[in-house]
Amino acid sequence: MDEISAKLTILFEDPFWIGLYERIYKNKLEVCKITFGKEPTDGEVYEFMLKNWRKLRFSPPVKGVKPVKEKINPKRMQREINKAQKNTEIGTKSQQALKLQQEQIKDNKKAIKKIKREEEAKRQFELKQKKKKQKHKGH
Repeated sequence: MDEISAKLTILFEDPFWIGLYERIYKNKLEVCKITFGKEPTDGEVYEFMLKNWRKLRFSPPVKGVKPVKEKINPKRMQREINKAQKNTEIGTKSQQALKLQQEQIKDNKKAIKKIKREEEAKRQFELKQKKKKQKHKGH
């Protein structure tokens, strides 16, 4: 049976508050970066996730991640939560996934720009040819 786990981490990345939503499915990690303006409350985060769940764009999956399934003592969990709040670094797998997503978006934009530039050049060429023909026809 496939195990699924998800984790949302809210942290301050100057000048905005961001949320890193990590989900692990079939030992593959996918990450989505959510930008909040001011510091969000728990209710605002919950409402945002309910309304915008389908709009989230996740990074391509990164292999080799296993979800944690062991039960943890509540006191230990609280200590780990406090420790995680002090440590503002993003996990390396998450960083790789976000970087991969950024590169994909950049490549897509580059391809679209190239197509538009070629279409514009073709349009300009057509205009020049049309002008040339009109001049050639005479008065």
